[in-house]
Amino acid sequence: MDIRVPLTKGLLADKYSKYAAKNDILDGKPIVSFPIQITNVPEGAQSLALTLLDWDAVPVSGFPWIHWIAANIAPDVTEIPENNSQQLRVAMIQGRNSIAGGLIGNTDHTSAWHYNGPNPPDKIHNYHLSVFALDTQLALKDGFWLNELQDAMRGHILETAEFIIPSKP
Repeated sequence: MDIRVPLTKGLLADKYSKYAAKNDILDGKPIVSFPIQITNVPEGAQSLALTLLDWDAVPVSGFPWIHWIAANIAPDVTEIPENNSQQLRVAMIQGRNSIAGGLIGNTDHTSAWHYNGPNPPDKIHNYHLSVFALDTQLALKDGFWLNELQDAMRGHILETAEFIIPSKP
């Protein structure tokens, strides 16, 4: 399985990060998700799931920042279009990102249960987009947590693809 995200000069396009237009930012966070191209999904896949994590946030926050998690994407999807997190054209259920946790305590589903774009405070951060081909649909509901996704996927991952997305500070 292969995944790709369009980059501009090797970086995530500004419109998906903290440099997004003002109407594409909610509570100081970019909310328009980038498009994802998906090819060569393995035979037998029943669904796809994705995670977008910032491991470079560990020295800043003490933990990897969860920017987006989603599941139950049809295995025949070849592209998740731009802004699919806010305007579903490709069906998916979405989980909570790091602004939903007790540390920040955001309960607004529009921002806390969807794509929360890159906003690196200190240097270029490498955002890890992983797409998982699964042999089942997951028994999750909108607003699930990352640990619930990981538990549900355990034993069902046929293949994983990763794409590193650098974003400027």
